[in-house]
Amino acid sequence: MCGRFSLYEPSERLVTRFGVDEVAPGEPEARYNVAPSQQIFSVVCSRDGTTRRLGTLKWGLVPSWAKEPSVGYRMINARAETVASKPMFRDAFKRTRCLIPMSGYYEWQNTPSGKQPWYFTARDGSPLLTAAGLWDEWKNRETGERLKSCTMIVAEPSDFAAEIHDRMPVFLSEDQFAPWLSGEAGAEVLKPAPNDFLQRWPVSKRVNSSKAVADDATLIERVELAAA
Repeated sequence: MCGRFSLYEPSERLVTRFGVDEVAPGEPEARYNVAPSQQIFSVVCSRDGTTRRLGTLKWGLVPSWAKEPSVGYRMINARAETVASKPMFRDAFKRTRCLIPMSGYYEWQNTPSGKQPWYFTARDGSPLLTAAGLWDEWKNRETGERLKSCTMIVAEPSDFAAEIHDRMPVFLSEDQFAPWLSGEAGAEVLKPAPNDFLQRWPVSKRVNSSKAVADDATLIERVELAAA
């Protein structure tokens, strides 16, 4: 799974990168430890395919037909192998897809001294990675409250990523943005990145906390691991 990531690019760069036509109010703050259930920046497309919008979605998919929003806590990731057929995701796969920009993401490796976090980012120095996602809108029938939420698609890892974890986000190239958002691209594009696509380094275990989530630039700095 992918449970934490960073995004510290200003909105104007996101607009240029994704060919955005509309931007929701508010400048995205630099984030170094984005966690599930938080609002995350994403790119969605209008139903007629003419307009791309940059805004926020709650991380943890709540399908439109769900009885209650709490299901979102279990739906931060969707497996590439079953996303087109699994009831929880198949409707969104057909009609409401999104792009999830990130600067990098974290995965954890089991070690004798506990879970060691590693930070992954583009090997070529690109400031942005783009994960494939799905979104949906849920409505509370009693209050009329609406909730827009999303999930990130994960796949079997590349050999490089597998050295740390058994899943990785599905990253899309720029020429795949339009066919992914429109629904023209199918599950065939949901593949692990090549081995030379990412780089990684160990980072502080401060990123591990789920109670008091640290969020500062030192989280992505390389740390030296103690000799085994």
